[in-house]
Amino acid sequence: MASADQIKALVKSHIDQDDGKFYSVAMQVAAHEAKVGHGRFAIELRDMVDAAKQRVVRPAGGQPVPISRPRGEIANLLHVSYPSSRLSDMVLDDGVREQLLRILKEQRMFTRIREHGLSPRRKLLLVGPPGTGKTMTASVLAGELGLPLFLVRLDALITKFMGETAAKLRQVFDAISEVRGVYFFDEFDAIGSQRGMSNDVGEIRRVLNSFLQMIEHDQSNSLIVSATNHPEILDHALFRRFDDVIEYHAPSFEQSAQLLRARLGAFAPKPLPLKSLAEVAAGLSYAELRRAVDEAIKDALMHDASAVTTDALRTALAERKMLHQRLNNKNSHPHAGPAEK
Repeated sequence: MASADQIKALVKSHIDQDDGKFYSVAMQVAAHEAKVGHGRFAIELRDMVDAAKQRVVRPAGGQPVPISRPRGEIANLLHVSYPSSRLSDMVLDDGVREQLLRILKEQRMFTRIREHGLSPRRKLLLVGPPGTGKTMTASVLAGELGLPLFLVRLDALITKFMGETAAKLRQVFDAISEVRGVYFFDEFDAIGSQRGMSNDVGEIRRVLNSFLQMIEHDQSNSLIVSATNHPEILDHALFRRFDDVIEYHAPSFEQSAQLLRARLGAFAPKPLPLKSLAEVAAGLSYAELRRAVDEAIKDALMHDASAVTTDALRTALAERKMLHQRLNNKNSHPHAGPAEK
């Protein structure tokens, strides 16, 4: 049976809401029981701990209980949420959908996979233009698996002081090991750019080297998801540290039409001229399409209408497209001066 010290440690970790410590002590108890011949009890205890790590407890109202809320200094580095997103909410290329389905299946069967000395896919690099679904993918993985989503706050992680950023990164990886979840590094090129680039600084090189070592040695049950709009500037050594690289693209004509129909839902006008609307929407990302549809729905709500009008939807798409083109032109000519008269 558990020793007095272990029982006290279990109670204290429960009072402190320290899930990592609670699971660690429970596993120590299981290991002790296995040594003294109580094999079945040890297996049952280990299975209970594994199941608890995978579960986000939800009360009757359906909202998750924040059992994995970061505390102390790590709270400044991680923002936690409990998404309810599902894969069915996303419009994706068939190839990307198959990759995500494979990852979800391996995660749901990770105990069986681990029993055979193998590791499920859990270190993922998402690449592609802004607004194509990378951030939503992290939410979907968390929602489908019932795990908390931890957004790594790069603004708090990266500092100008030598060695401090690497120490904070170590804290993040300690959390990854202690509390199972989906840990999302957005705009990953901020720390993953190639060593030796002309604008490189010593601190970022040290951070990249630290990240390479930490992710390679990480053996946790968490998912590590990194996303970038600029894969071309990532250090080549990063790619082999990830189990999967998933590439996202702007939506095709058919995908734009599918997203418009799904997003409009009961607010869709009748008839719904999807072909002409998709032509107006050509070139917009998934995120821009969603925003345009949402603007049209809000306009309908403010006019006490039960459906959007085709004209309002076409106008919202055209306005979003004009903004998209202005931003693209600005990014293409960042140092352009005023036009000559």
